Amino acid sequence: MNRLISIELQKIWKNKASRVLTLTYFILLSFIALIASIKFNIGPFKFHAAEMGIFNFPFIWHFNTYVAAWLKFFLAIVIVSMMANEYSYGTLKQNLIDGLSKKEFILSKFLTVVLFALCSTIFVFVMSLLLGLSFSSYTEADIIFMDLDYILAFFVKLTGFFSFCLFLGIFVKRSAFALGFLLVWSIIESIIKGLLVFQIFPESDKGNYITQFLPLESMSNLIIEPFSRLSIIKTIGTQIGVENTKDYGVHYLSIFIVLVWTFLFVYFSYKLLKNRDL
Repeated sequence: MNRLISIELQKIWKNKASRVLTLTYFILLSFIALIASIKFNIGPFKFHAAEMGIFNFPFIWHFNTYVAAWLKFFLAIVIVSMMANEYSYGTLKQNLIDGLSKKEFILSKFLTVVLFALCSTIFVFVMSLLLGLSFSSYTEADIIFMDLDYILAFFVKLTGFFSFCLFLGIFVKRSAFALGFLLVWSIIESIIKGLLVFQIFPESDKGNYITQFLPLESMSNLIIEPFSRLSIIKTIGTQIGVENTKDYGVHYLSIFIVLVWTFLFVYFSYKLLKNRDL
């Protein structure tokens, strides 16, 4: 297993574009900490991000994982390119000639996906913990470690998304087309959701129930946007008569759905590679 991961990491690190994108991703993750320094005054209105409570425990777990998840597209490019380069440079065929089985090849890619997701999760966990201890108004142990479900959801979300990118890289073979397919698929899901929620089932929640089983939608449902949880947003909503009934919790059905999709992406990646004439 270590040998398989080592092979993949060497390929990524020796590719300049992949190396730059990976480093950029983790550098941008650390920039979340800079949100605390955002402060400006417009007449009587004073805005200080840290004082809004975004770094309070346990809200910080929700906020940071949601924001960090948007940066996953940097690593998505790396993963899609990682697979596309195998075809472009002929390293896939050479690995198989050298004795690596197709099952081991897919396993090496999936282990790399899990490693990226794990490193990202650990990075966000440590950064959130340090920011919370620095800025949170609540530092009791039971409050600090409340809502850590968001960290688990973040890991599952990245693993599922990167597995989807791996599948697209194998299915399409070209990184640009694979990323284009990812964009097209997200648009297709949005259209399906719009039709089901607003046209076919406008009076019930059946539309949302059905669309929760779509791959990208299921990943999106793992971590709901956190901004409307902020007290200042709630106050504004109350003043204009908007009632917020949104459920912000991490649901294990959503985690299960994403794990099933992850398994299917890896399985079909293997089946495609197994049946394809290289």
